[in-house]
Amino acid sequence: MLPVVLSATFVQLLNVTAAQIAAPSIQADLGAGSGAVQLILAGYTLTYACLLITAARLGDRYGYRRLFVLGTVVFTTGSIAAACAPDATFLIAARLVQGAGSGLVAPQVLSIIQVAVPAARRPRALGLFGATMGVASLAGPLIGGLLVGADLFGLGWRPVFLVTVPVALVSLAGATVLPRTRGPGGQRVDGVGVLLTTVGFGALVLPLALGGEADWPWWTWATLAGSVAVLGCFALTLRHRPHPLVYPSLFRDRRARAGVLLVFVFNAGVPSFTYLLFLHLQSALGCPALTAALTSAPFAAAAVLGSRGAPVLARRHGAAALTVSALVLAGTALALAPLIGTEAGRWAALPVLALGGAAFGSFTASVFASVLAGVDDSAAGSVSGLLPTAQQLGGSIGVAAAGLVYFAPMAGPDAAFRHAMIYEAAVFTVTALISLRMQDRNRLVAPRADAARRDGDLDGTCRWPAPGAESGRGSLGVPTYRRWRGGDDGVEDRL
Repeated sequence: MLPVVLSATFVQLLNVTAAQIAAPSIQADLGAGSGAVQLILAGYTLTYACLLITAARLGDRYGYRRLFVLGTVVFTTGSIAAACAPDATFLIAARLVQGAGSGLVAPQVLSIIQVAVPAARRPRALGLFGATMGVASLAGPLIGGLLVGADLFGLGWRPVFLVTVPVALVSLAGATVLPRTRGPGGQRVDGVGVLLTTVGFGALVLPLALGGEADWPWWTWATLAGSVAVLGCFALTLRHRPHPLVYPSLFRDRRARAGVLLVFVFNAGVPSFTYLLFLHLQSALGCPALTAALTSAPFAAAAVLGSRGAPVLARRHGAAALTVSALVLAGTALALAPLIGTEAGRWAALPVLALGGAAFGSFTASVFASVLAGVDDSAAGSVSGLLPTAQQLGGSIGVAAAGLVYFAPMAGPDAAFRHAMIYEAAVFTVTALISLRMQDRNRLVAPRADAARRDGDLDGTCRWPAPGAESGRGSLGVPTYRRWRGGDDGVEDRL
């Protein structure tokens, strides 16, 4: 099951960063203006982010596999159309279709893992999911640079979109092994919530994507203000909706709030970090796309190794591994600033990038398992929509903010890159501080896990209410018991 859903995740995120590398070639071939190129890049993220929360509830109602198949078909159709686009307008429309397909698929992947994978194997599955997302976002520039530089069959930039088609078709063929699971019975789709989230997220992502290129005209600020008002209305009316898109109880859970915020802030740093690195190498230093891609290769390669070691680090050190990883990334950004400007410095930057890549892989492979550790299966759909939404919005806001810092009036490109890396270091430092809240939560859980080991059965699990177990009500109002699985990490396992 995992190769099927993870391969779909890989190609969807590959599309984001690979298209950024192909943008100059697309502009030259199609004669597109800078605004059209920005829409080609932003169109994918726009429909992707707008559909995530709605698609999560659609999966709850109609089945995760059904929505996975539908989204994969839409994504594949959009990819083929993008590769065959005769002009910029057609390509923008194809990118919107691609993003819609990805938005339909992404929440189903997390929901399937959360409800279909046995609890004992779930942390590893979530770790692989996080690692896949991280490696895909880093491999995009490398693969995009190689394909554009190779100019296969004289097709130029078009193989960047075609390369995802075979993988998507394999995922579609393998969907037969996915379970026919869905959320609890009686789930309905809140039409008002769908309208508010679609308009709100669309009004948030669009000006962030286009504002920098347009020098932030008045309409970008008006649209951002409108998005805040619409999303605020959505949040305030959740408790009054009979079938809300997001369970209000999730916002009362400190761990869930901290986890969503952690994913948001971390992604305000990572996509912008790779974006700034490639932008500086190509625009300021004049490196070709292939050279820029190879310069970042140690970061991507080490991310794979870091993700492999993440499960061991998470078992031994819990959320502390997230804190250390974020601090290493902050140090990487600061160390990179004085190195990247010269050829000798770029050689010296390779081990620095490798260290940062290992920290990145460790973080992405651990964060989703850490956040979802205490979430009820009944709320899996809501969380599966919230986390990718936080990821996409964080990335969009981070790229816009980093661009403002980089393009602010500076003494020269070296100073611009240095200030941008200071921004990145600040974001990763804030990420480390937020992850400390996850550690505090783990420390509160651990004593109760010890009580379960003393008062429960031999394997350290309280199968029935006992000293150290708590009773209460789940997110749907169903009476539940909470048991504490007796492990070193004191992970909470709810019944």
